[in-house]
Parts: sequence; C-alpha cells; structure tokens
Amino acid sequence: MKLEDFDYELPPTLIAQRPPARRDDALLLVVERARAVLRDESFANLGRWLNAGDALAINETRVIAARLDTRRRSGGRVELLLVRPEPDGAWRVLARPAKKAARGETLTTADGCLALDVVAEGEEGERVVRVVRGDLRAALDAHGEVPLPPYIHRAPGPEDRERYQTVFARVEGAVAAPTAGLHFTPEILGALEKSGIAIVRIVLHVGPGTFRPISASDPREHSMDEEWFEVSDASARALRDARARGGRVVAVGTTVARALESACEANAGVLEPARGWTRKFILPPYRFQTVDALLTNFHLPRTTLLLLVAAFAGADLMRRAYAHAVEERYRFYSYGDAMLIV
Repeated sequence: MKLEDFDYELPPTLIAQRPPARRDDALLLVVERARAVLRDESFANLGRWLNAGDALAINETRVIAARLDTRRRSGGRVELLLVRPEPDGAWRVLARPAKKAARGETLTTADGCLALDVVAEGEEGERVVRVVRGDLRAALDAHGEVPLPPYIHRAPGPEDRERYQTVFARVEGAVAAPTAGLHFTPEILGALEKSGIAIVRIVLHVGPGTFRPISASDPREHSMDEEWFEVSDASARALRDARARGGRVVAVGTTVARALESACEANAGVLEPARGWTRKFILPPYRFQTVDALLTNFHLPRTTLLLLVAAFAGADLMRRAYAHAVEERYRFYSYGDAMLIV
C-alpha cells in the first residue's frame, strides 16, 4: 500500500468555503459497489436509495465553540483549541504558538473573566490547562469560536455557530462536525422515518486528528488520535434487529462507521453496547462487520477518512468516484456535497 495511491488533484474552486444556502441543497453521488456504477443525484432524493427496514445510524455529537483567544502575562497572544476534558477537571488543548504556552504560564481571556494555568506539556502543541478563575463554559459562550476546518480560509461567522452543527446534534464534545450529517433537515429525517427507515443515534466526539494528514509513507504506520464513542444498548439492539429483518445499516459518516466497528471490536465481532476511547483505524483491506452502506462527504487527500472510504468502496472504485466528482464539479469537504456508497 502506497500513500500516493490515496492522493488526487482538486481545483481550489471546488473547495466549499461557506455553507450552502439550504441544508438539503447538495448533490449526491451514488456509488453502487456491486455493479461499479456511479449515479448523479440530489441529496433531497436520498430516500430513493434507502429501503423500508433500513436503519440510518447518525452521530449526535455537538461541536463546541472550542477555539479560544487568550493572553499571556506579558500580553502575548496564544490561541487554544480545546480537545477534551481530563478526568480531574483539567482540559487537554492545542496551543498556538505552543512555545508561548509553557508549563507554569497563566493564560487569560481579554476581559479577564477566565484564567487558565498550563499544568503539563505534550508534543505537537498539546498542553493541559486548568481553570483557576472564572467559568469555562461561560467564557466559551462569550468568546469562543467554532473551530472551522483549516482549509476554510476565513474567520468563522455568526452563521457557522449553528450551520456547522447537524440538526440532530445533542451531546457536546466535538471540535469538528460529523459532516456527512450536515445536509439533513428535520423534514428529510421525518420523511425517512415515515417510509419505514429507523433513525438510530450513537455518539463519537470528533477530534482535531480528523484533519491531520497521514505523514508516514506507509499508511499502516499512522497513529490515530483517541476519540470518545458510545453505542448504547438500545442503539445496538435496533441496528441488530434491522439486519435480522433483512434491512441495511446505513452509517451517516465515517465517524459512525468507526464507532460501530469499534463497538464490534470491543465485543468479539458482535455489535453490542460499548463506550470509551477508540483509536480505530480502518484502511484497505478491511471487512466491515456491521456497516452495509455509507453516506459520506468528499474528503481531503492522504487522510484517514479517505482510506476508510477506500476500504468500504474499494480503492479503484473510490478513485473513479472522486475523479467523476471533480469532473462534474461537486463541492468538496465539510460544506460540500455528499456521496452514498451502497
């Protein structure tokens, strides 16, 4: 396996920088694996490709306003990206510039309402901070910004606060949206349920590693970041029941696929309830244990997300699909169009 096999050229004009006017205003590339056929569709017509008895597994994680501007004692600026809470109440963060956030430094917001002590240092800008004054949640509500992906070259605007959330986002903890779900509206979900498709909810809190390119020449040497996931007993049972009745498990996004496969891995290959930290890395060749169809966006080259899609669709068919999407001017990445692999 070579890393360059998972690369492609993308005209900058196809990178979606702003959210579409409507959530369902997206193209949908349908990839039929059995016949190796590509079909151009509208996301609003997703229901045509799902069957009564299928189960749509969605990720209920909610993005927090995790990017926070702080100042050192000297007045120098340090930008923090909150990654996850620690068991003792501290927070793991990414600091930029990291060298200005040394252990023992105190960082405060511009209005002084929040103060954080840097209590530990890690690699690649990782720090552990502890609140010593103020309320972190209130500071994020007042001063935090939605951490838009690095390829969106603009400051987040007011529209991003809610638009960079799925309509089913409920459990706070992500620093990036599960973007395959961004196209859904309550109306689309309601229509799918009325047609006999079960909506099943799981959680995986997307971390900053989702945008991190693979740097190792052999992708198998890449180290995944930990992400928290939870598949409840009710959700596992609903998905098993759907399959037992002849329906398909349709994973909305690579995050859902990883959570479900992590739950299987934790339970000797059977989809049972599971929760905890996962470093599950899915790359070709891989046999999916519980995912029958995958709804996803178009991902950055040389990323773990793209390798997961290649593992599910097959590398050759994935390359054909991406070449077709470029030719037909599909919009790529978080605010872009969607692909359904069946």
